[in-house]
Amino acid sequence: MSGENLVSVRSLHRRYGNLHAVKGVSFDLGRGEVLGLLGPNGAGKTTTMQMLCGALAPSAGEILIDGESLLESPRSTKRKIGYLPERPPLYPELSVDEYLRFCARLRRVEAADISAAMKRVKTRCGLDGVGRRLIANLSKGYQQRVGIAQAVIHGPQVVVLDEPTAGLDPNQIREIRDLIRELGEEHGVVLSTHILPEVQALCQRVQILCQGEIVLNERLDTLNQSSRSLRAAFRRPPDAAELGSIAGVSRVEAIDEQRFRLFHDPDGNVAGMLTERSVEERWGLFELIPDQRALEEIFVAITSGEGVQPPVTPSEGPSE
Repeated sequence: MSGENLVSVRSLHRRYGNLHAVKGVSFDLGRGEVLGLLGPNGAGKTTTMQMLCGALAPSAGEILIDGESLLESPRSTKRKIGYLPERPPLYPELSVDEYLRFCARLRRVEAADISAAMKRVKTRCGLDGVGRRLIANLSKGYQQRVGIAQAVIHGPQVVVLDEPTAGLDPNQIREIRDLIRELGEEHGVVLSTHILPEVQALCQRVQILCQGEIVLNERLDTLNQSSRSLRAAFRRPPDAAELGSIAGVSRVEAIDEQRFRLFHDPDGNVAGMLTERSVEERWGLFELIPDQRALEEIFVAITSGEGVQPPVTPSEGPSE
C-alpha cells in the first residue's frame, strides 16, 4: 500500500443552509497511494475536494496534512497541497512559461528556485518545447498538462485532481494517465473521475460517495475478491446441491442446463477441489472461468440503492 500517512480526514461535514452536502467523511491517504473518489453527480465529491484543499471551510470536522491541521495552520498546510479543479485555472493570454512563473510566485516558491521548478515540472508534464506558446493556442491535452504542472510546481506532498482527463481524446487520456501514475509514485494523489476504467488502471483504493456519505471504502485488490465466483460447465452436470457441498462454496446459481456459477470465499482452493470432485464423480468438467464483479456493477448497485455487496468502512462518508 502506501508509506507514511499524508492525509487524515475525520468526520468532515459541510452544510449549505438546510442542505447537508457532506456527512461525516473520514479517510486516510498515504504517500505512494492513488485514491479514486467516485460518486454520481451531486454526491459531494467536489465539495469534499474543495475542503481538502482549503478552498472551502468545513462546517465541522478535522483535516490533517502531514500531521498539521489545515484549519489551524492554513497558510503552511496549503503549501503541501496541489489542486487541479475540473476547469483548470488557466490564463489563455499568457504563455506557458509566464503562467508557470506566476503560479510559482503564488505558491511562494523562492525566487532563486523558480527557474529550476519550472524546468522540472515542464519535463515531468511533457511541456518541454512549448514554454513560449500561448496557452490559448494549446490543445486541450496540453492545457490539462499545464493545469497539472501548476498543481505540482511547488513540490506538494498531496495532489488532488478533479476529472483530469475530461474532454480528452484516447491518446491524450493515455498520456495524462501515465503522468498521474508517475505522480502517484512519490505523492499522495486523490483522483475524482467518472471514468471507472481509469480508477481501475490508476488507483490502489476506491471510495464511493452517495448522498454525502461514503458507502464504500476498499482497496481495489480486495474489492476484486469480495464478490468472487467461478463459472463451471459440465458434460454430465451434477445437481446444484452437490456443487454447494464443496467446501468454500457459499451459493450455486444455474446459468443453463450445463453451466453453473459458484460463489465462494476468496480464501481457499475451490477451483482445485471442484476439479478433483469432477474427476472423481465423472462430471466431465470442460469449462472453469474465474468471474469477478466489475467496478461498474458495484458502483451501479450501490448508488442506485440495489444494496451494498462489498464491505463498507464504518467511519466514512461522502461528498459533493
